[in-house]
Amino acid sequence: MHQRQEPAILYFGTPVVVISTINDDGSPNLAPMSSAFWLGWRCVLGLGAASQTARNLQRERECVLNLPSQHEVGFVDRLALTTGANPVPPAKAARGYRHAHDKFATSGFSPVPSETVAPPRVHECPVQLEAVVEAVHGVGDDDAMLRGRVLNIEVRIQRVHLHPSILMHDRPDHVDPDKWRPLIMSFQKFYGLADGQLHTSALSSIPEAMYRSPDVDRARRADTSATPA
Repeated sequence: MHQRQEPAILYFGTPVVVISTINDDGSPNLAPMSSAFWLGWRCVLGLGAASQTARNLQRERECVLNLPSQHEVGFVDRLALTTGANPVPPAKAARGYRHAHDKFATSGFSPVPSETVAPPRVHECPVQLEAVVEAVHGVGDDDAMLRGRVLNIEVRIQRVHLHPSILMHDRPDHVDPDKWRPLIMSFQKFYGLADGQLHTSALSSIPEAMYRSPDVDRARRADTSATPA
């Protein structure tokens, strides 16, 4: 039987994306995230409004979405608990984040020039997607505690770079799912397309309760106010 529970987060597992953007001083920024959802050549990114990446996206209106495979997990984890924002936003400071200006040096990733946007691509990532911002929407704006804190940023892909090692032999414009092994984050832990956790995650040191949303309480109130059948 299913049990009725109230997890602090509903983070059931999505591929990691390393977003490269340009800071206001012209330097590149890198940020790992996994709140991304895809439709065709559009992607919706869920980002904290106070993050450096969200600020850069709204100002510069372009980015590169770099998708690491499970082999790049060490690079990605070195970016965890770092932010390009200075000073560090209070919510991130409470979770143990520190400021890092040169994210490429911090991670060990290598920058590669893009073809249609200013932010560089990440050489080590097998998938590199140059994109522009098409729309920005608030998330949870109906709740005073959430309003202005989270953004849905819709981007349009305009150039795709794929490493030959993940392509189908007879159809090189298709990614071979048997070769592509995305890095997955599930409940703040790293996994690949195999049994067991792939790598320890610095983010898992943050208690999940610190991500708890007021929507949990709203769902509880909605349940108690429901009219009996």
